[in-house]
Amino acid sequence: MKALSRFIPILVALATGLSPGLAADQWPQFRGLNGRGVSAVPAPTTWNVETGENIRWQADLPGLGHASPIIWGNRIYIATAVRPGAKPEVKIGVYGDGDSYKEKEVHQWQLLCFDKDSGKLLWDKPGHEAVPRQERHTKASHCNSTPATDGQRLVAIFGSEGLFCFDMEGAPLWKRDLGKMDAGPWDAPSMQWSFASSPLLHDGKVIVQCDVLSEQFVAVYDGKDGRELWRTTRKEVANWCTPAIASVGGQAQIVLNGWKQIGGYDFETGKPVWNLSGGGDIPVPAPLVADGLAIFTSAHGKFRPLRAVRLSAASGDITPPELESTNAAIAWCHPRLGSYMQTPISVGDKVWSCDWLGVLSCLDKTTGRIHYSERLGKGGQSFTASGVAAGKHLYFTTETGDVFVLAATDTFSAIATNKMGGLCLATPAAADGTLYFRTTAKLVAIGSK
Repeated sequence: MKALSRFIPILVALATGLSPGLAADQWPQFRGLNGRGVSAVPAPTTWNVETGENIRWQADLPGLGHASPIIWGNRIYIATAVRPGAKPEVKIGVYGDGDSYKEKEVHQWQLLCFDKDSGKLLWDKPGHEAVPRQERHTKASHCNSTPATDGQRLVAIFGSEGLFCFDMEGAPLWKRDLGKMDAGPWDAPSMQWSFASSPLLHDGKVIVQCDVLSEQFVAVYDGKDGRELWRTTRKEVANWCTPAIASVGGQAQIVLNGWKQIGGYDFETGKPVWNLSGGGDIPVPAPLVADGLAIFTSAHGKFRPLRAVRLSAASGDITPPELESTNAAIAWCHPRLGSYMQTPISVGDKVWSCDWLGVLSCLDKTTGRIHYSERLGKGGQSFTASGVAAGKHLYFTTETGDVFVLAATDTFSAIATNKMGGLCLATPAAADGTLYFRTTAKLVAIGSK
């Protein structure tokens, strides 16, 4: 079995048309390759941070950030925001107030690079320095957006400070001011919650979704010089969703979540291809593109749907008369099964959605038939980080750092619960049999030594 596991990334690469040497088990953006949150290589299901069991290494992280680690080759890249004095506070848990921290100190946004095998800090480069233009939610940071890389460059959105591009050694290449990124709820515009959408890199171009209170748009920039190639205005509410890329009929399509204007856009021109409205009115999760479907979820307000769109059949306005209805483009919909924070995950013919309170639902990806809905743990915990998969196991993390490990099957099978020893709101990365968790204080590599 150990010998076979070495070839799993190569088999995955060949099946997906990727380069076996580089792309098979990289984690180049939020939720890894194609935003799927899946590594084919099995990782440990149990570990102990205190005793060191299955802990390859730990590294201290300065400042505060909820940006996920990304991986290219033998390097891990991670972004953070550092201010003078003590580490900033984070208020975790399930609560309804929309307060923010008013921090007027100068912050330094940094890009860090670690050796993937040893955890050695290779370099720590300043990316930007300023007083934050916006306040952050009490649960957020000034560095929520995960960077992205294509092996030639690194791109990062440093909150309201703009879009930045670096070479693979952290040297700045270009930056773009995206405007005042006033991210807050549509019905309380005086609140400031900080920006969280992550950029994508595709075919040498940078994709950003900027739906904030002052303006809403999707745009593509040239990765070489930051030149804006196109920008399409959207009619949306402020949201915290990351875009996804899909191939539809041999053409690249940008797929966006939202409330009023969920939809697909032509990658080359920005022309809208299809649109769908309705759902939760504070959208956060990214779309999950898998096997010709785009799976969307959102929450808050009247509905919290989980639904699947057939991309090959999506054209024009595909909004049904009732949210729970289906049509040629909408394969299935459950109006009350969605998630406020977490992006769904799919392995094989199944999809899982975990809500804010830890109720995990497993469905058939094609039909939407529910296999189970079960609570993780004993309740009373909140979940912000999205689930990931390594091999045949799923990993779901609470804000307090409890990691629930489950079998990726259509029956509820809890394998283990592990503790990270710190607050954990960032989605982990997985590559080559190792899980990489970011707590508010450390970067922890979990794998067989």
